[in-house]
Amino acid sequence: MLKAIGLGSAEELFDSIPQDLLLQRPLNTPAALSEIELLDQFEQMGARNSGARRISFMGGGAYSHYIPTIVDHIISRSEFFTAYTPYQPEISQGTLQTIFEFQTLVCQLTGMEVANASMYDGSTAMAEAVLMAERVTKRSKVIASSAAHPQYLEVVRTYVQHAGIHLELAQFDEQTGQSWQSLAEAIDDSTAALVVQSPNFFGRIEDLAALADAAHAKGALLVVAITEAMSLGLLKSPGACGADIVVAEGQSFGVPLSFGGPYVGLFATREKYARQIPGRLVGEAYDKKGRRGFVLTLATREQHIRREKATSNICTNEGLIALAATVYLETMGRRGVQEAARQCAQKAAYTARAISGLKGYSLPFSGPFFNEFVVRGPMKAVELLARLGKEKGIDGGIALERFMSDRPNDFLVCVTETNSRAQIDALIEALETI
Repeated sequence: MLKAIGLGSAEELFDSIPQDLLLQRPLNTPAALSEIELLDQFEQMGARNSGARRISFMGGGAYSHYIPTIVDHIISRSEFFTAYTPYQPEISQGTLQTIFEFQTLVCQLTGMEVANASMYDGSTAMAEAVLMAERVTKRSKVIASSAAHPQYLEVVRTYVQHAGIHLELAQFDEQTGQSWQSLAEAIDDSTAALVVQSPNFFGRIEDLAALADAAHAKGALLVVAITEAMSLGLLKSPGACGADIVVAEGQSFGVPLSFGGPYVGLFATREKYARQIPGRLVGEAYDKKGRRGFVLTLATREQHIRREKATSNICTNEGLIALAATVYLETMGRRGVQEAARQCAQKAAYTARAISGLKGYSLPFSGPFFNEFVVRGPMKAVELLARLGKEKGIDGGIALERFMSDRPNDFLVCVTETNSRAQIDALIEALETI
């Protein structure tokens, strides 16, 4: 090749670079290591990562749950890990089948009749639900709970600011931490939807059945958002309570925390609204010989057909993460998910009861909760949590002052099945000591 381009050596390729800029010595790289030596070096490096060994009670939309090892094994297979959009069903049956199973599982969890092939995450799913409610009802007023996750509400505001939708917030009750009563009272004949999160940002469980009755009496839809999907293993499903659209963040199902993503949004609704669902939908079909197969269906919703009439700009789905959730749910099974949810609730109840008995600490809200609750401490939460981390190696929760300036001493504590009795007792002892 050098001869063909008229050069005598490879070094001549770099003649245009000034000599004083060229490295005149070998690169400072270590000698080659054997596989055993390399693995040992990685273990030594990993041991310096103190964050991986900290006790954590963080929640607020991202949750630490046990992930069976089979989840990573399955999603790492090349046919899944590198799969693209299944436009051609004849060569995409595996991908289409896993998505179909994912949709089925979402319907079973939420109590709804139809689910799509996932959304980007829970927050954008909630925003898409608001846009869908406006399309269905032809109304432009949406009332959302102020007890919904503040960052979810920010995403909704971004989506609706140029969509002609008027977003109002219903305040939560300062005693219970719930908002269902104020939501029910705020609805009128011009309301497209009530939007509520349950368990809400404070961990409190809302009365979904009462909200569904209030919404339907005025011709509006009830949109239920869920950040902690594990609660679906214990609480009555939103569909059974009368919800019209259910959205959730599916990260709890086999998806690691991953510094905030990628995650997977769940979206389910009533069958009569199937043509208004954003994103894509995988359906079941049969060929001329009666053999079952899977295809993308109702595809006119997507931008690749009739873009001007598309129901959203969702042109993809979190396929790999949806697969992880599917493998997790099918590995754990109904009883496994129920047991994980039960442990979350029981351990959180024990923790809340113990903390409320400490001098200087209290629980400001009285409403029922699943696995998160707000604690009011004797000092600023930011300082308290910083000391917990520095002195005790415990991530004790999330300071609410970050979202609500009038709550400087309040912090959100989350307990999951991964927190042992010893870890919980260490948190309680540390709070008492500080």
